[in-house]
Amino acid sequence: MSEGPIATIIREKLTAALKPTRLEIEDDSARHSGHHHEGGMDAKPGGESHFNLIVVSAAFEGMSRVARQRAVNTAVAEQLAGPVHALSIRAMTPAEAATG
Repeated sequence: MSEGPIATIIREKLTAALKPTRLEIEDDSARHSGHHHEGGMDAKPGGESHFNLIVVSAAFEGMSRVARQRAVNTAVAEQLAGPVHALSIRAMTPAEAATG
């Protein structure tokens, strides 16, 4: 399945910022269709508003879980301010990813 334009931008920005050894981007927007969120926002038709991310990067070494989430959010801040409503982030070091 090919990525949409927002997912492609997210991939490019995370690759540049964190140089991940593994990066999975799943558009989870369809699961949120019809859900109302704070501020009245909802999944937009056509998707690309809610994503599940798995990011494995040595850049996360020594970072807390919260710091890792912030690093990902900072890299895609422009998308979070616009078309992307929510990210589910699983951020791991290569060693953590290897152990499950």
